[in-house]
Amino acid sequence: MSDPVLIGDAMSGGYGSGPDILHECTIAVDEGEIAVIVGPNGAGKSTAMKAVFGMLNVRQGAVRLFGEDITSLTPQARVAKGMAFVPQTSNIFTSMTVEENLEMGAFLRRDDIQKTIEQVFDLFPILREKRAQAAGELSGGQRQQVAVGRALMTQPKVLMLDEPTAGVSPIVMDELFDRIIEVARTGISILMVEQNARQALEIADKGYVLVQGRNRFTDTGAALLNDPEVRKSFLGG
Repeated sequence: MSDPVLIGDAMSGGYGSGPDILHECTIAVDEGEIAVIVGPNGAGKSTAMKAVFGMLNVRQGAVRLFGEDITSLTPQARVAKGMAFVPQTSNIFTSMTVEENLEMGAFLRRDDIQKTIEQVFDLFPILREKRAQAAGELSGGQRQQVAVGRALMTQPKVLMLDEPTAGVSPIVMDELFDRIIEVARTGISILMVEQNARQALEIADKGYVLVQGRNRFTDTGAALLNDPEVRKSFLGG
């Protein structure tokens, strides 16, 4: 079996010199796959994502991208290698237009970015319509589309999303999940932390249930949805 595109392997670590929040936690995603991290509040879901992206100290374990050990690389160096991260908050430039936000996403590129902008507009048609509007004037769901679009401007191989549907309506959540599926179909691997566990597992190829910074369950999204213990403990029955 081939190595996953991205793996945080047996990671233990925390922020700065603070205590470990993750305890031998493993998160991985294969090519074109959607992997979802779920679990109760305070389980370490976002911390695991940030560890993979180089935003906290991994004291034990390793992070590998296409088999290369990137544990010591900065987040910006990881972006240059093909990773993109969309944080839950403060993920757009509110005073800039939609199109300017997308252009900012391509800051590392030296080639023509217009084709990628058109691909983002094809994925999120409302952004083409509002391309000249300040991003801060958009609805919550539209802002999330800008944030994801901006990350796609780096032409990533792995797209990491921290609670992309936080604070949006169920209809907007379904639409965002549809777009995420479309992104994965282009071959981009998606690693996502999500509070809406049931809906996220429905679109997930693979799911990780974390509890107190440790792996509690790992299986396909469908298997986790059908696991009586997972349903009772984490999905409300």
